[in-house]
Amino acid sequence: MSAWRFESPEHLQLLWLVPVLYVGVRVWQERATSRLIKKLGGEKTAPVLTASVSLAKRKWKVYLQLAALALMILAYARPQAGVGEQTVKNEGIEIVMLIDVSNSMLAEDVKPSRLEFARSELERFVDMSGGDRMGVIAFAGSAALLSPLTTDQDAIKMYLQTLDTDSVSTQGTNFEKALTVAGEAFKRGGLGGQDGDQVTRAILIASDGEDHEPGATAVAQKLAKYGIHIYTIAFGTTDGAPIPIRDEGGQLRGYKRDSTGQVIITKVTGKELEEFARVGDGAFYHASYQNDAIKSIRTDIDKLHKSQFKSGEIPIYREYFQLPLLLGFLLALFELWLGERRKIGRIWRGRFEVPQ
Repeated sequence: MSAWRFESPEHLQLLWLVPVLYVGVRVWQERATSRLIKKLGGEKTAPVLTASVSLAKRKWKVYLQLAALALMILAYARPQAGVGEQTVKNEGIEIVMLIDVSNSMLAEDVKPSRLEFARSELERFVDMSGGDRMGVIAFAGSAALLSPLTTDQDAIKMYLQTLDTDSVSTQGTNFEKALTVAGEAFKRGGLGGQDGDQVTRAILIASDGEDHEPGATAVAQKLAKYGIHIYTIAFGTTDGAPIPIRDEGGQLRGYKRDSTGQVIITKVTGKELEEFARVGDGAFYHASYQNDAIKSIRTDIDKLHKSQFKSGEIPIYREYFQLPLLLGFLLALFELWLGERRKIGRIWRGRFEVPQ
């Protein structure tokens, strides 16, 4: 059995009420007793009025009240003890997302920019992905694996949110390196299916498709032979747009120019991305605000065979809040039953009963 824990440990902060209430009750009792004696006759009558009061019982009543309160707070925090572990298995596909972070992705022919649009669409894709194991690769002239394959969707979206043109060390757009790193990611972080089944794998490329380096198609064909499907989505327009240059505050300072001083207009045709999808037995889509390309790709990927793979071991806990709750309830009942008076002998003088 694993160690004890509290499901809601933040509720334990309420235990500070116990010493605060103890001091408050003691002060209130003393002041209330003093006011009552003065009201009924002054200090001379105090011995008569308090003769039957048991100070010990009064203290014990306060202790019982505070103990009952403390036990109920413990019950509210839900004490638990581990009784074992359970293997959690997900059904899905292993997917590596390749995101283009080259300077051309800063073009604003789709708002707010190609890169921002791609980032938000891929976050939607993650939300639709259920139990898939996913990884993130940023690429431009070089490629970097930001997240290995994982079922932690929050971690994947965190990496997507941090993507910018500084995510890689070299500018350009080198699909060959990106696809090679994706293949290595499957080898290092991929899992086999149950009973030796082959896990279904896919690559999703998000790019404007510019600056295609030779050799990428051959890598895509090699990956396809291993059963890896390639899906591509183009961000940007065929009319194109200039690449803005902004300062640290986000203010526009101009546009990128070529060696002759002409403003560079980056256009998107998607020919290379279409070719990757063709040889990779996948699909190509051109993203825009008029269509839902991400949903279409998600639908296509969902048609692939899904494998079942283990995602981890989670502990199983048994609830024990009933114990402090019951004990606190019993102490509260006992406190109600316990009086404040003590038994004393009595004598009569005339018609008046006085303490012995």
